[in-house]
Amino acid sequence: MYVAILAGGVGTRLWPSSREALPKQFSDITGTGRTMIQSTVDRLEGLVSLSDIYVITGRRYRHLVLEQLPGLPPENVIVEPSGRNTGPAIGLACAHLHRRDPNGIIALLHADHVIQDIEAYRTVLRQAEEAARNDYLTLLGIIPASPHTGYGYIKRMGEPLPGSTQLPVYAVDRFLEKPDRATAEGFVAEGSYYWNAGNFICRVERMLGEFERQLPALYAGLRTIGASLGNGTEQAVLDEVWSTLPAISIDHGVMEGAERVAVVPLDAGWNDVGSWDALEEVISLDEQGNCLVRGNTLVVDSSGVIVSGGQRLIALVGVEDLVIVDSGDALLIGHKRRMQKIKEVVERLRAEERSDLL
Repeated sequence: MYVAILAGGVGTRLWPSSREALPKQFSDITGTGRTMIQSTVDRLEGLVSLSDIYVITGRRYRHLVLEQLPGLPPENVIVEPSGRNTGPAIGLACAHLHRRDPNGIIALLHADHVIQDIEAYRTVLRQAEEAARNDYLTLLGIIPASPHTGYGYIKRMGEPLPGSTQLPVYAVDRFLEKPDRATAEGFVAEGSYYWNAGNFICRVERMLGEFERQLPALYAGLRTIGASLGNGTEQAVLDEVWSTLPAISIDHGVMEGAERVAVVPLDAGWNDVGSWDALEEVISLDEQGNCLVRGNTLVVDSSGVIVSGGQRLIALVGVEDLVIVDSGDALLIGHKRRMQKIKEVVERLRAEERSDLL
């Protein structure tokens, strides 16, 4: 099995720790001492060798990948000329892998997700790899911890597919967009719905076949790029063809209309850490419910606070439900239930041309 890790996003909802120059996947957001992309690779130990791991990222982040993943072959860093959503990114990874091993299995993962139960995660990946060898496009379906309205959902068919050796594998009935609260509550109560985390495993040729069937224009571009690999023209061809490819997500472009799609349920403490308040779900809280991620923090009569500090002392007295993030050159203070407003901060900084803080 090969792994392709998507590592091209910016993650502005975790500003000021996540910046355009150093987005969250290259930062230690959770205070473990390892960046998120390093943790992604760490949990693959014993499943995949470093030489079989690829990273898809933007040109400005290539050096960060090589710095943070020493031992990764430089040719395994696949650079997108520009962001064009997950469809072209995954297609580009498949084009590279097809040249190396047309019959290979590829696991497409994200660089900025948290997994707390590593052994459970590895077991699910092994089962998903087995299903992929049986020609299924196999998703990891996150068993919902709550009726979340920020994720799309996967609905499975009733009975497990025959032949699963470790865990049940189900055929996928359909994909559903992000629901409202009442609908999400119904999904969770019903029990056959999973969060769609966008992680899946398949044969490389199988995925390229779906591109050919459903997105022929994108597939034609990928074939042109694939034919140029290794002959000295690949960069020129990539630069020429890339901007002509349709910018579309893999979910809308391929998965929703794909044949033989399966899902393996995953219960391993998954979290995409999409905002600061999500840290309460992945980091142990103190007796007052405070989430102290890192730094030098002194807490007096305060509760429900999330703090990610630096070297200077942060003293809290009589406050509740705040997020405080000190990145050295910027200080964020806000109510933890209003962290969606961070995008407005970023937009204001961009309008004021404060590129030093973006």
